[in-house]
Amino acid sequence: MCGIVGYIGFQNATPILVDGLKSLEYRGYDSSGVAVLNQNTIQVVRSEGKIIHLEDKLQKSVIEGCIGIGHTRWATHGKPVEKNAHPHIAHNTVLVHNGIIENYEELREQLRSEGVQFSSDTDTEVIPWLIDKYLEKEGDIEKALYKAISQLKGAFALALFSKSDPSTIYVAKNASPLIIGVGQNETFLSSDIPALLNHTKEVVILDDGQVAKLRADQIVITDFQQHVLDVTPRTITWSKEAAQKGGYDHFMLKEIHEQPSSIADCLRGRINDIAAEVDLSELSDPAFFDGVDTISILACGSSYHAALVGQYWLEKFVHIPVSVEIASEYRYRNPYMYPNTLSIAITQSGETADTLAAFSLAKSKGAKTLSICNVVDSSIARMGDEVLYTHAGPEIGVASTKAFTTQLVLLALVTLHMAKKNKTMAQEDIKKLTHDLLELPRTIEETLHMNEDIENICKQFTKARDFLYLGRGASYPIALEGALKLKEISYIHAEGYMGGELKHGPLALIDDEMPILALSQRGVLNEKMKSNVEEVNARGGQMITLSEEGDDTYAKISDVEIKIPHVHELILPIIQTIPLQLFSYYIAKRKGCDVDQPRNLAKSVTVE
Repeated sequence: MCGIVGYIGFQNATPILVDGLKSLEYRGYDSSGVAVLNQNTIQVVRSEGKIIHLEDKLQKSVIEGCIGIGHTRWATHGKPVEKNAHPHIAHNTVLVHNGIIENYEELREQLRSEGVQFSSDTDTEVIPWLIDKYLEKEGDIEKALYKAISQLKGAFALALFSKSDPSTIYVAKNASPLIIGVGQNETFLSSDIPALLNHTKEVVILDDGQVAKLRADQIVITDFQQHVLDVTPRTITWSKEAAQKGGYDHFMLKEIHEQPSSIADCLRGRINDIAAEVDLSELSDPAFFDGVDTISILACGSSYHAALVGQYWLEKFVHIPVSVEIASEYRYRNPYMYPNTLSIAITQSGETADTLAAFSLAKSKGAKTLSICNVVDSSIARMGDEVLYTHAGPEIGVASTKAFTTQLVLLALVTLHMAKKNKTMAQEDIKKLTHDLLELPRTIEETLHMNEDIENICKQFTKARDFLYLGRGASYPIALEGALKLKEISYIHAEGYMGGELKHGPLALIDDEMPILALSQRGVLNEKMKSNVEEVNARGGQMITLSEEGDDTYAKISDVEIKIPHVHELILPIIQTIPLQLFSYYIAKRKGCDVDQPRNLAKSVTVE
C-alpha cells in the first residue's frame, strides 16, 4: 500500500521522484519524502500529509542530483508524523521500505545496545542502521545488504543507496511488489506500474527473494544467495492516458464508465462465437478442471463479494460444493482439504498479503490452484498452477469498480466452462448464455445511461447516517458490495443483509430516517423480497428498489425505483452492480468526500 519510486540516470532526480509519487497517490498514504545524492551528500526532505506539502518544502530546499529514491507511507508502526516518514537515513545509507519487519523490536534493541540512537518509531529505521553496521565491517555496501536482509523477518520491498557507492541503487524484494523500469542510459524503480509509464514501458518485475543492483546503464539481478539471474524485460501495453482521468472528475467515475470496454477485453478470445462455448485454451493444462470435486475460493474485500457470487453460480449450474473463505481468517485456521479440491484465489492487485498467505496454505495442503487477478506477473499469478487475468487495465480509484465486474465475468466463464465439461447445463442454455455474455458490454453501456438519473436520486439521500442493502440469492453479495462502496467513499454507515434476515434483528433499526435499498431477484425469491419490502414500508422506512424493466413487483411499494435492463439470471448480479457504483459515487461527491483516496484506505493491502 505504501509507494516506492527511484531514479538513476543523467537527469535531476527530484522532479521524476515527485511525479512518480503523485502517480501512486491512489494507493493511500499519510506522509511522503524523497532522498537525493548530491556530491556525496545525502539530502532528505519529508512531510506529513499530501504530496503538495512535500512539494512546498522542496521549493524552499533545493535538492538536486542524478540518483534518488522516494516514498509515500501508510502508517503501520508509529504515528503518521514527519519523523516517521520515509526515507530513513543512517550515517552512510538512506532507505525506503514497503512491508513490515516482524522482528524489528529485537533488531532495534540489539542496535541500541551497540550505540545507535533512533529518531523514529518505525520498524523500517532498523534496516539502514543494520546495513551501516555491516558496511563498516565489510567495507562493501552490496555485501552489507545481503547480510542485513538475512537478518530480516517479514515482508519487505527495499530501495536504498549509500555514499560508499554513489552510482548505484540497490533494491530487495520479499512479499511486497517492486518493478524496475528500463530506460535509455537511465533506470527507474517503482512499487507499481503507473509510476513508470511517463518514462518507459520496458519493465522487469522482481520475484520474491531477489536483489537488484541498478545503475544508469546496467541492471544486475541476483537471488538472496548472490547467484546472478538472467531476467528479460517485458513490455507494458498500458498507455499513459489509461492511468489518467480522461476528462472525468474522478478516477472512480472514469473506471465505472470504462466497464463496457474492460469487460470486452476480459471476454476477448474466451468465447468461441461459432461453437457458442467458452474457450479457456489459455490455460496450459487443457484438463485442469477435470476431476475437481470441491472448490474453495479465497479472497478479501470486494473480491470476496465476487467469490460469493461465483459460489452461487458454481453450485447452481455446475452442481459442485463451493466454500468461500475470507483469506485473513482462513490463513490462521487449519482447514481440512478434501481430495480433488480446486483452490481459487481472487485479488485485483495480485499482491494482497492475506490472500497470498491463504493461497500458499491451500497449495501446501495439496489443492490444485487457480489465480484470478488483474496484474500480469503479480505474486498471486506466479503462485497458482494456472492463472486467468481479468484484463481490466489499471484501476486507480481505491474503491474497486471495473476490477470487481471483470472478476464476476471470469467467474461466469469458469462456471460455463465447467458446466459444459460436467454436462450439468443443456447445450442450448450454454449457447444462450455465451451470446448474452458477448452482449454484456453493450448492456452495461445501456445501463450507464442512467448516470444522470442516479445523480438526481442521490440528492435526497446525501444526509443519511445509515443505509441497509437487501439482497437474496446471487444478489445478496451485490448488496454487500453496494454497502461496502457506500461506506468506503461516502463514510455513511451501510450494511448488506440477506432479505430473509431482516426480521432477525435489522428490522429494529428501521424508521422514517432509514433508507433501504432492495435488489430484485427472479421467481420465488422475488416474491420473498417483495414481502421484505412490505415489512419495511409498514415501519416507515425510505424504500429504494432496483429491479428489471418489465418487473412491476415493487411499483406501488417503492419510494424510488431504479430500473435496469432485463438479462439472464446469471448476468443479473453484474448489471445490478453498475447503478450501485454510481449511487455511491454521487452521494460521496455531493458530500465533498475524497472519492479516489478515501481516508484510512489503500488500494493494495500488501501487509496484514
